[in-house]
Amino acid sequence: MKVSEIYEYLNKLSPFDTQEEWDNSGLNLGSFDDEFNKVYISLDLDLDLVRDLSDNSLVLLHHPLIFKPLKSINYDSYSTKILKELIRKNISLIALHTHFDLSHLNAYVFGEVLGLKSYKKDDFLLYAKTDKSNEDFDKFYQKVIKALDLEQSPFVKCKEKIKNIAFCTGAGMSLLPKVQADCFLTGDIKYHEAMEAKARGISLIDIKHYESEKYFSPLLFGLLEKYLKKNKLKAIMTNSKNPFMYKI
Repeated sequence: MKVSEIYEYLNKLSPFDTQEEWDNSGLNLGSFDDEFNKVYISLDLDLDLVRDLSDNSLVLLHHPLIFKPLKSINYDSYSTKILKELIRKNISLIALHTHFDLSHLNAYVFGEVLGLKSYKKDDFLLYAKTDKSNEDFDKFYQKVIKALDLEQSPFVKCKEKIKNIAFCTGAGMSLLPKVQADCFLTGDIKYHEAMEAKARGISLIDIKHYESEKYFSPLLFGLLEKYLKKNKLKAIMTNSKNPFMYKI
């Protein structure tokens, strides 16, 4: 199969032109005329994972390998080290990032993983009410970290009780000025962003970046399973390792 064929199918599933302006989703490496015989689906790539990839394959990745224009390729950065191996193996790469968050990933993690029912969507923000009116923040926090398989996570507690929840996978703190909720769930929360949220009276629970988006691979795999079987393509669902460690 040619890369162009699966690209068109992916575009119907989640249109690439709905990605954010700063994003670089789409074909990051290879040619639309390239042919492949195996598909890998992963949140990110690391060198260990790349070494295990078969030659002449296609990788469907969540985070683009190339975000900014490369002025040189000297193999001393994360992206160029990976590119060197991918080119050597004749591997193509398509990234499905912010447009896939918008069309599928946010809603999946919100509903299927956290078990929250959305009553409103505002671009990347999803909103829900707690199971009980004025739910205890501490109990809700425990539900969230258990659902995401987190032992613990930073939080900002502005009130003992919460009614409304706003949510965004990955790093969503740039959306804070738009948040209209008692509690905001997102990842990659920085110190000064936490201070800003506290000043606005919005509680935070850091659901972390990797942990909130690791569902990309099984979700996309499920969406493509019938298509890949129909075209007799073998798909391998995998994930890069989380670079962060939380225990010695």
